[in-house]
Amino acid sequence: MSTARAIAAAVRSGERSAREVTEAALADVDARDDTIHAFLTVLRDEALAEADAVDATVAAGGDPGPLAGVPIALKDNLCTRGIVTTCGSKILDGWRPPYDATVVELLRRAGGVALGKTNMDEFAMGSSTENSAFGPTRNPHDTDKVPGGSSGGSAAAVAAGFAALSLGSDTGGSIRQPAALCGVVGMKPTYGRVSRYGLVAFASSLDQIGPFARTVEDAALLYDVMAGHDPLDSTSLPVDAPSTLETLEHGVEGIRVGVCGDLIDGCAPDVRARVQQAAEALSAAGAKVEEVSVPEFAFGLSAYYLIAPAEASSNLARYDGVRYGLRIDAEDAATMNTATRTAGFGDEVKRRIMLGTYALSAGYYDAYYAQAQRVRTLVMQAFDRAYTSFDVLLGATAPSTAFGIGELVDDPMAMYMNDICTIPSNLAGHPAVSVPFGTGDDGLPIGVQVLAPALAEALLLRVARVLESAAPTGGSQ
Repeated sequence: MSTARAIAAAVRSGERSAREVTEAALADVDARDDTIHAFLTVLRDEALAEADAVDATVAAGGDPGPLAGVPIALKDNLCTRGIVTTCGSKILDGWRPPYDATVVELLRRAGGVALGKTNMDEFAMGSSTENSAFGPTRNPHDTDKVPGGSSGGSAAAVAAGFAALSLGSDTGGSIRQPAALCGVVGMKPTYGRVSRYGLVAFASSLDQIGPFARTVEDAALLYDVMAGHDPLDSTSLPVDAPSTLETLEHGVEGIRVGVCGDLIDGCAPDVRARVQQAAEALSAAGAKVEEVSVPEFAFGLSAYYLIAPAEASSNLARYDGVRYGLRIDAEDAATMNTATRTAGFGDEVKRRIMLGTYALSAGYYDAYYAQAQRVRTLVMQAFDRAYTSFDVLLGATAPSTAFGIGELVDDPMAMYMNDICTIPSNLAGHPAVSVPFGTGDDGLPIGVQVLAPALAEALLLRVARVLESAAPTGGSQ
């Protein structure tokens, strides 16, 4: 599939029709997604109708928008009016929201075509997309491997060429980690920069919607369409979001880059080698590159796995068998509620609800949840100190290349360690991006991560663009 920019340009000029592009994408999904399982729902009729509307606008001499005719995949925790939205869970199987998420509306206004809803770890809890109630997604580069998670379906849809763009959500790395494992670009914007209205909540102080793309330019294009204030989201930042595309090619001359050993140590040797190569590439492009240590990052994983489950235990209390979703009938309300949640939630979701409920319970709140929030503050202060000396930080995205399906399902701690490099940015609410940077010893993709201060998406993507142009094409060196 062509880049999103190329597709939109061809459709807007009349060189290609949006229907032609959409039909080709749907045919590709039909031919190959039985193996990869990126999609839970394919919106065939809806996508063709949206494509026809784009073509009608072009035929009438109008401009359908910057995403004209571009096929886009949507993570299945984004509300779509009248379209099944499951969050990868049996408890929402068949639920059809009565409204669209703000980002879904923005994509349609920009001429994008929603191709389908993608598979995910249940309620975005996982790092492999194996926790979906509807079966795992497979990595398009090696179908015996995981695509990462929780947005594995969205990452796989772009990596496989089914969609030029996709949307995911990132609570502790759920965009960046699968982007790294699938060899695509994945970006988590600043908390509050992209509306969360219509995103089914996991951990409300951490969740953020962001783009997947095959190029940094396409990621910038999609981000620019989505970014901005939304009065429907109380956490949306009431500030303008300047274009990142306009400054994308400004380079990194004079930019101060801190190579963060705390986001590299413990990673596989081939991953560490790629991060070092990335640092050398930025130096060659004119950046001022030095090493930096932020030891507080080591506490991020522990703090996250108290804060996120605590917020999840509160957010998921609404799934009670009464208002919507699954209901297991019983002789009284309490028994019905217990039976519904027992049947509807998977093991990982139950594990995190119990962790979170314990952390919030009387007698333990101060020792666990409140203490984790204090650690979160320490991580934020550590970022602030680092950014007095550096404009961006560089590290690994994931500690290894993609691991095998089934390899870590019985070892939750090993699974959680996949988030160790990505969690600090979520705790601070800062933007970060994973950029494909060559492959590992096994030939599978490796991503390097760029981190930036709040609201510095334009700078973040400039650095990412330079890394993309310098990325090695061969095996590990």
